[in-house]
Amino acid sequence: MRPRRFILQRDHDVTGISGLGHVADGVLWPDGTASLRWRGEHPSLVFWDRGMVSAEHVHTHYGASRIVWIDEDPSSEHARDA
Repeated sequence: MRPRRFILQRDHDVTGISGLGHVADGVLWPDGTASLRWRGEHPSLVFWDRGMVSAEHVHTHYGASRIVWIDEDPSSEHARDA
């Protein structure tokens, strides 16, 4: 398995801090860890040992933000055919 990239797309800024749109870049690593690199005036990097479960729980704010995958899921049928 290879790392799988995603972005955090914020549709509603609940906190008023991170803004709207493409606010962070992420990677789901082969060991299940996820990392998220924040964009903007005060960038930072966070790693989630529990992977996407933690990243989505903390950062999507109950639908105000969403994960948008850049890379296909390697377990999908289409990816296996490539």
